[in-house]
Formats: sequence, structure tokens, C-alpha cells
Amino acid sequence: MQVHLKQHLILASGSPRRKELLEGLQIPFNVIITDVDETIEGEVSPEEAVQQLARRKAMHIAESFPDSFIVAADTAVVLNGQILGKPRDESDAIRTLGQLSGKTHRVLTGVSIFRGKKEKSFFTSTDVTFWNLSGEEIQAYAETGEPLDKAGSYGIQGLGKAFVKEISGDYFSVVGLPVSRLIRELREIGFSC
Repeated sequence: MQVHLKQHLILASGSPRRKELLEGLQIPFNVIITDVDETIEGEVSPEEAVQQLARRKAMHIAESFPDSFIVAADTAVVLNGQILGKPRDESDAIRTLGQLSGKTHRVLTGVSIFRGKKEKSFFTSTDVTFWNLSGEEIQAYAETGEPLDKAGSYGIQGLGKAFVKEISGDYFSVVGLPVSRLIRELREIGFSC
């Protein structure tokens, strides 16, 4: 299937948060959900990992839509150099939130943009500090179900915002898409915003 619109943008993500952020820019786009293997092989830094996964997602869609601008992203929460992925279940979310309590962690979002043979990839890094959390707070939050589909077991745009003491960097990157940087990178690759 080929799309022949001059300025056609595709978001290669099923994330409702990324979709909402991109809609806020009032740029027309379509969503195509990718189903790619998210396994990272070998010794790769967290910064490289989020860019590799974003690139893999974008490339998967770009093969079918070479005339479109494809945007894909991957977000990871990193504590002490280790990626804390999405929790397997409620008890895993509780354990992860306990690790984040009272500490500063990094949220990395890798973004990849494809247009034909042109490609740009980058990442953003934001420091997030949590208050000291009680076991009761963590348990109550885990029971809401919100942490279960979130990297690091929390959503800064949802109930998880109550845990954030301080943030240094791009808030929207923590949500899942650094929109301000994205606009600038899209322009560099030829998209008119």
C-alpha cells in the first residue's frame, strides 16, 4: 500500500499518550501500530537501546510507506544504569516503585524518523526525582492498574504525578514523545511544520 501525499506523517506507535501529544501539535497524521521484536542483543547502553527500538519500529513501517514521514519512539526508565521495563504484574510494579522511592532516575526516550532513504534518530534524557513513598501509597497506586502498561511502573501524566518531587528536562519526553525536539528534527528531514 503506497501513500502519495506530499506531507503524510505516520506515528508508528499504539501508545495513546504519544498519539495525544502529537494531536496537540495540530499536524495531521495516521497511526500504524508496529509489532516488532523488542529484544536487545548484546551489551548496549540504555541510550542506544531506546534508539535501536525506535529505529526498528520506524523501519518496519517505512518499508511499506517510503513516501511518508514515519515517527517511532521508545521510552525507558533507567535506575543505576539498568532499564526498568514495564511490570509483569502488580507485585512487580510494587517492587519497581519501591526501588524508585526517594531516588532520582532517568527517563530516556529514543525517537527515529524515516522518509525514504533519509533517517534521523536521537534520544532525550530527563531526570525525575520521587518523594519517599510509603508502602501504603505504592500499594494503593498499584491497585489502580495504571502502572501495568508503563515503563518504570508509573505514568507521570496520570496518578503517578503525585510521586514526583522534581523533574529536570523535557516533561513530554517522560510522557513518551519529546514533541518540541521532534518538530525541529522533522523540519531538518524535510517536513514542513
